[in-house]
Amino acid sequence: MEHQAWFEEMEAHIPKGEVRTRFAPSPTGYMHIGNLRTALYTYLIAKRLGGKFILRIEDTDQERFIEGATDVIYNTLRTCKLDWQEGPDIGGPVGPYIQTQRRELYGKYAELLIAKGGAYRCFCKADEGTVPVTLPNGEVIKKHQCGCGTLTIEEIQAKLDAGETCVIRQKIPQEGTTTFVDSVFGEITVPNNELDENVLIKTDSLPTYNFANVIDDHLMGISHVVRGSEYLSSSPKYNLLYQAFGWEVPAYVHCSPVMRDSQHKMSKRHGDPSFEDLVEQGYLPAAILNYVALLGWSPGGEQEIYSLEELGEVFDISGISKSPAVFDINKLKWMNAEYIKAMPPEDFAGEAEPFIRQAVKNPSIDVSRIAGLLQQRTELLTEIPEKVNFFDALDAYDLSLYEHKKSKVDQAISLEVLKAVLPALEALTKWDDESIHDALMGLAEILGVKNAVVMYPARIAVSGRAVTPGGAVELCAILGREETLARLRTGISRLEAGA
Repeated sequence: MEHQAWFEEMEAHIPKGEVRTRFAPSPTGYMHIGNLRTALYTYLIAKRLGGKFILRIEDTDQERFIEGATDVIYNTLRTCKLDWQEGPDIGGPVGPYIQTQRRELYGKYAELLIAKGGAYRCFCKADEGTVPVTLPNGEVIKKHQCGCGTLTIEEIQAKLDAGETCVIRQKIPQEGTTTFVDSVFGEITVPNNELDENVLIKTDSLPTYNFANVIDDHLMGISHVVRGSEYLSSSPKYNLLYQAFGWEVPAYVHCSPVMRDSQHKMSKRHGDPSFEDLVEQGYLPAAILNYVALLGWSPGGEQEIYSLEELGEVFDISGISKSPAVFDINKLKWMNAEYIKAMPPEDFAGEAEPFIRQAVKNPSIDVSRIAGLLQQRTELLTEIPEKVNFFDALDAYDLSLYEHKKSKVDQAISLEVLKAVLPALEALTKWDDESIHDALMGLAEILGVKNAVVMYPARIAVSGRAVTPGGAVELCAILGREETLARLRTGISRLEAGA
């Protein structure tokens, strides 16, 4: 057989005897949540079973190719720390890892499949040969049925010599059934006469997904194939390809979709967020990844917060659910807050600094001090600028803020308190938390009032906010002596003027 030595050489290089998983996205845009989950589960299976995680770029659909989309894939996986051991950027023993760079081999394997009786050249134009077929259950499907599969070698050559273009289609037996086993959905049997004879090689000589992924998975020694449950209906056709070549079928792991609600899948077109969107909205990549892991998979027990390393230790395919998972943004927000609270303070300060500096331009303000106040009070990083912009400048505020029943203060009491707070703080020779705290506590004792009667008006005067990420002592310490005293004087003036 022509190219026989080449085929034998290809087979000889296939890695064997190890778990090998692959994430094979198409560079067609953003990384949606379902895609990220597929990448994560693929990574975790390899991690748990001591195998290799491989990245492959499936770019044969050139009409949908988007410039820069491959970089989105790289950046997302790197941000999530889903490190691959083989891929387009680092190479490996079974490369190239970009499908358009493997173009030659698909044609050769298509020719081999024709020789084995599993495919044929089809000269039909567009929808020629497509007919409606009624299944036993009454469902009507469209299938390709034509006579191209019965053409003789001479008839085929005559058409080619005449300049006719053709595709290569899979030949499917019309009798019997095809059975495959999925790790999530179990054993599934499909009558062969319900399967369409899909195009394997297009007129431009590029393969379709249905052919390229089978060839690549075999040649790359992929042991576990993780993909969406929408591919369940195509799996019998993949199995027939494996059988026609005489190859071993990998373990299938089909995952049910991630839904916006009980009726609708998540969709960028309908405003559902991608991974990049969620990061821009202030979610931590580690929290997103943790939440995505639980969308359709359960580890059992009550624990919900897992590091990536912990997921790699406990992830098991048996925990994947057949039922669709509903994306709950509120649950993700809760999880993000838990991640923020648990971060080492210096790590949170590093994450928070850019968001603080969006609002606080004054270089003399200690960003790490502000971060310390925010850490236990923040759900999303993007909330930070609005929470802290008063540190940069005191905006106009309503004097009604000085009225607070629980603290037992009104505008008149607040005015008298601030008139006492100002000289007490002016007298300090040292400006730090302890000195400010002692001065304000001492003033409350001198005035014979509860601490809140002093603290509340002072906090309003220096922040102009009903809710702040810290109390009067912390805010005064961060703002510094001159700014604090200036804001106290402004508060007194405004209360005296009643405006």
